[in-house]
Amino acid sequence: MSEPVGTFCLVLHSHLPWLAHHGRWPVGEEWLYQSWAHSYLPVLDVVERLAAEGRRDLLTLGVTPVLAAQLDDPHCLRGVHDWLGGWLLRAHEAAARLPELGAHEHRCATAALELFETRWRHGASPLLRGLADTRALELLGGPATHPFGPLLEPRVRAFALATGLADARIRRGAAPAGIWAPECGYAPGMERGYADAGVTHFLVDGPAVRGDTGLARPVGESGVLAFARDLDVTYRVWSPRRGYPGGRDYRDFHTFDHPSGLKPSRVTGRSVAPQDKRPYDPARAAAAVARDAADFVAVVRERLVGLAERHGRPALSVAAFDTELFGHWWHEGPAWLEAVLRDLPGAGVRVTTLRGAAAAGLVGPPVELPPSSWGSGKDWRVWAGVDDLVALNERVQKTLLSLPPGGPARDPLRDALAQEALLALSSDWAFMVTKDSAAAYARDRADGHATRVDSLARLLHADRRSAAAHEIRTWRPHPFGHVDARDLQRPRT
Repeated sequence: MSEPVGTFCLVLHSHLPWLAHHGRWPVGEEWLYQSWAHSYLPVLDVVERLAAEGRRDLLTLGVTPVLAAQLDDPHCLRGVHDWLGGWLLRAHEAAARLPELGAHEHRCATAALELFETRWRHGASPLLRGLADTRALELLGGPATHPFGPLLEPRVRAFALATGLADARIRRGAAPAGIWAPECGYAPGMERGYADAGVTHFLVDGPAVRGDTGLARPVGESGVLAFARDLDVTYRVWSPRRGYPGGRDYRDFHTFDHPSGLKPSRVTGRSVAPQDKRPYDPARAAAAVARDAADFVAVVRERLVGLAERHGRPALSVAAFDTELFGHWWHEGPAWLEAVLRDLPGAGVRVTTLRGAAAAGLVGPPVELPPSSWGSGKDWRVWAGVDDLVALNERVQKTLLSLPPGGPARDPLRDALAQEALLALSSDWAFMVTKDSAAAYARDRADGHATRVDSLARLLHADRRSAAAHEIRTWRPHPFGHVDARDLQRPRT
């Protein structure tokens, strides 16, 4: 077999904020269950089936600690099982009016129920650990509740990361070496905190390295590697103007059969009104999957040939996406992923993980990174531009750090306050406000967690521990049972 023309790494970032016990519809647990049913179940099924054929190092999968907690939570496990059963019933009810749609949805719901009942009933962690242990994939970790790191005080940033890595160690037996930095957010110096935490590699967006994405790069003198998204390849899928999911034969995400909640139409055309869209046709969609997978494989190969010529050596292309794109937003996405992963090796492309790319020596000279993110403008505006939430986050951090030093033993009251602070600091709230996506829900969530932090801190400063203990008994369950506020007392860089 000839030498590969280069190496391709697929990175999927799985994340939702803490939604359990915080509303159901249209924002809340419904969001979790839709993503679980339509993305997490089928994407990991693709990985399992390819791994059963002996394939290894298929992709790099990030699962944020706050999502991992929900995928293991008994309340959420019951909830998604009920949701899957409801999906099957909705397919039955729609069949009398829309027989082809009802049959298609019945098949999808039945397959999802079988996957869940045979592979997921004990949560995601046993499944993920098995896939990682057999090197089917590499798992990435991250800070506990997905806060935007550049806007955090160094002690809080380190605490959030330590809590997230500890959570991965508890759930999967080992802390991950690589992380998905929330929102790919970076500020100069963050790499030193990563090194102190034992992190060896993380993701940035392509513009952070001025588009020179063909090799991983050590950041400064830290030895920590930054892998950068190759936007020339990634945007072949994720561009709103020309990305595959907008193809005319794929299922339209935005058009609903309102009695059943099912989606009966294909995209048909970008400017076609919902009532004029044509019925969804699974055979047409399957043909589009084959066509677009072949196109993507050709794009990756061409990109790697060009990078090899530029660098004088085989190089690397990293395509990174939200996992929820595949299945939830783009119904055919999991089938497309499977086709791409099957076809790339035959096109002379080596497929591996970020860890595998580093081990193969696909590393360039050190780089100094600028402040950056993968958000609008590739800067911090999405998170730094929401003035009320920036002020709220600063207040929460100040309150958290103002607690007097505790004793040598864990204190459940201080731990509860620290956990509420982490939930308030989630980057999701500012993102949802900036993008005007359930902005009122986001502000309510951020303010609710911050109010709890303030209230509990006042009681602790007043040494009213009995009142504080009574207050936290009324709070909804938390995602983590291992948050240790003593970690805030340890010196951080």
